[in-house]
Amino acid sequence: MKNFLKDESGMGVVEVILIIVVLIGLVIIFQTQIKTVVNNIFKTITSKTGQVK
Repeated sequence: MKNFLKDESGMGVVEVILIIVVLIGLVIIFQTQIKTVVNNIFKTITSKTGQVK
C-alpha cells in the first residue's frame, strides 16, 4: 500500500489535465474580452493591408 501511495508515475498527466482545465475556465470567464481583442486585431490587420506595397 505504501508503494502505491508513493507512486508518482501518473502525476504528469494529472498536472497537464489540471492546467488545461484552468485554461478552459479562464477562456470561458474572459470570453467577451478575448473576442474584443481578437476582433480589434483583425480590424487593424485588414485596414492596413492596403498600405502594404
